Amino acid sequence: MGEILNLMSAVCFILSLKNLSSAATSIRGNLYGIIGMAFAVCVAFVGNNFSLSFIAIVIGGAIGIYVARKISMTQLPEMVACFHSLVGLSAVLIDCATFLSADSKGIDTITALEIALGTFIGAITFTGSLIAFLKLRGSYRGHAIPLYFNMGIAVVNALLIIAFCYSANSVSLSLLILFSLLLGLTLIVPVGGADMPVIVSMLNSYSGWAASGIGFTLSNDLLIITGAIVGASGAILSYIMCKGMNRSLIDVIFASGNNISASAQTKNKNRSFKSGAAEDAAFLLKNASSVIIVPGYGMATSQAQHALKEMGDLLKKNGTSVKYAIHPVAGRMPGHMNVLLAEANVPYEDVFELDDINSSFAACDVAYVVGANDVTNPAAKDDPSSSIYGMPILEVNKARTVIFLKRSMGTGYAGVENELFFAPNTMMLLGDAKKMTEEVVRAL
Repeated sequence: MGEILNLMSAVCFILSLKNLSSAATSIRGNLYGIIGMAFAVCVAFVGNNFSLSFIAIVIGGAIGIYVARKISMTQLPEMVACFHSLVGLSAVLIDCATFLSADSKGIDTITALEIALGTFIGAITFTGSLIAFLKLRGSYRGHAIPLYFNMGIAVVNALLIIAFCYSANSVSLSLLILFSLLLGLTLIVPVGGADMPVIVSMLNSYSGWAASGIGFTLSNDLLIITGAIVGASGAILSYIMCKGMNRSLIDVIFASGNNISASAQTKNKNRSFKSGAAEDAAFLLKNASSVIIVPGYGMATSQAQHALKEMGDLLKKNGTSVKYAIHPVAGRMPGHMNVLLAEANVPYEDVFELDDINSSFAACDVAYVVGANDVTNPAAKDDPSSSIYGMPILEVNKARTVIFLKRSMGTGYAGVENELFFAPNTMMLLGDAKKMTEEVVRAL
């Protein structure tokens, strides 16, 4: 019975991924995922202590319901990072339990390798995800760490894995846990803000491989299959995102600190810029034949997606062409903006990815940017000294007029000042994006 449920669960997870690849079928994909997880939970009752399994599921389920009800949409990225850390911690604890419960005959080399690799990946996932959580919350900016330091720790971990495979003693395992936890910290600490969505995706991949390692340790086929699916899909997504940013995946994973901005640039501190009011923006929008809305983390912070949808609908009634432009790393995790726009019931056909929309900005009357700072910064194309140089951007600067909503003239998450603020065709709307857009709607 357990093997049948395992197979059904694995099939559901594969169907879930397939359907989640399209916004139009994402609800069906979520449903497949829920059904697959339900089958997986049922497996926990087969051949195990029913009372303990039931207690664990009730406690875990209660925590999950509480978290789901408390977490806002803007907190989803850090919640995802927390979940990744729990998977990593589970891998470490289960591998330690397997080692401690071994009989007097000891552990064979294959099992020792499984424990060592599972511990190594799990520990990196745990501490790396905790640092990602702090960065996504804005509680920690990070510091530069030399590449050779990280490489040295990686070499030490490799030697400890070999030592544990030969000796399988508690000393080598303890040292492996310690240095793996340290490597998880030092790998994520120097990652710059512009690369954090890729890191979230990579940590998702790490958590998958950690889960797969748990499956080998526990001889659980479902965990092996599911972990491999998550690990592979996370790695592929990270590669796709890096390709879209013109970045090397190796450079992102083994960040040397070059993408950390020591401090925000201040060369434009005293430059003048053009600011306006909601009535000015409404006038420009009302007289535009084409408008492209560019959502960023500012939309997520203020929860402005519903106001944007209302504004877009009003413009459409006026005969204006309205499109939404999404950068692959806008927000704090992959697909962040897509989720928020879907929540506001923005039609799928109105939402375009970077490659599909960039050519349209030159013919656009108004680009309405909502806190999308780094992904619209011309420095990525014009300034070789910039930490985001080489990253493809949404070329909103080519629009006839740019209306930029932002709380202040401060830098974005990457710590780089945006030259677009001071462009002659840009009008800044300073204030809360939701309130400002609602004022624009009233003016329209």
